[in-house]
Amino acid sequence: MRLIFMGTPDFAVPTLNALVDAGHDVVAVYSQPPRPANRGKKLTPSAVHARAEELELEVRTPVSLKGEDEQAAFSALNADAAIVAAYGLLLPQPILDAPKYGCLNVHGSLLPRWRGAAPVQRAILAGDAETGVMVMQMEAGLDTGPVRATARTPIDRKTAGELTEELAQLGAGLMAEVLADIDRHPAIAQPEEGVTYARKIEKSEARLDFNQSAEAVERQVRAFNPVPGAFFEFQGERYRVLAAEIVEAGGTSGITIDDKLVIACATSALRPTIIQRAGKPAMPLADFLRGNRIPAGTILV
Repeated sequence: MRLIFMGTPDFAVPTLNALVDAGHDVVAVYSQPPRPANRGKKLTPSAVHARAEELELEVRTPVSLKGEDEQAAFSALNADAAIVAAYGLLLPQPILDAPKYGCLNVHGSLLPRWRGAAPVQRAILAGDAETGVMVMQMEAGLDTGPVRATARTPIDRKTAGELTEELAQLGAGLMAEVLADIDRHPAIAQPEEGVTYARKIEKSEARLDFNQSAEAVERQVRAFNPVPGAFFEFQGERYRVLAAEIVEAGGTSGITIDDKLVIACATSALRPTIIQRAGKPAMPLADFLRGNRIPAGTILV
């Protein structure tokens, strides 16, 4: 098929690779413009942009697709379909209508649950038992389009990073399957029941809330790994918690129960197992405690 690909972060790269590996003709790749990154604030291309250049594909980075000139340039590509994965720009109706088969989106949830920007993190935070990825026929609404194919996976104890990587691979395979014979994958309308919205993650949400159950706090740890990183503060310094386990113990929420950094929650307690002090490398709890004493009875916020 003659395809346009539209994506920006690492999540989208496996789908781009799958399209090329399947022998499709990717006539253009759309991605977000390069952004300042790292300490030098040097303009850095997105993961998709960089991969597309490695594949010697044409890359376009418009700041908007609302203008008539951009829409005309898109339409002139005469694509069979546009494949979208975490692109980051709203697609106006003329863009959605331009390809023969419209725009097909790889979405990382079991729609209609978790429509929106942060489906992976919201599924973990909510304690969902499973999630998945869907190939959706895009329309003007926010992730409201009919679905052509679905793949499911248990969440278990996966972090957001691990789950995102898994869904990226599942989505790539699923999209390749759909494009191999699109007519065998009809678009089926989403159910009207069970709609939830995955609003964008705010950095303030990453502060560990020990007034919740230990199960909910542990989910915060996994949902915000690797970014923005769940944390607590001690003596004005921020400590990131990258992994933790639930401990059957009780006490006053947010106060350490012992000198092994077991922290009481509303129910049960939490023990960080991998922790990172600001400006330091992440380390196992035992190594951390050898150089950082946090005694029993310490209030953590």
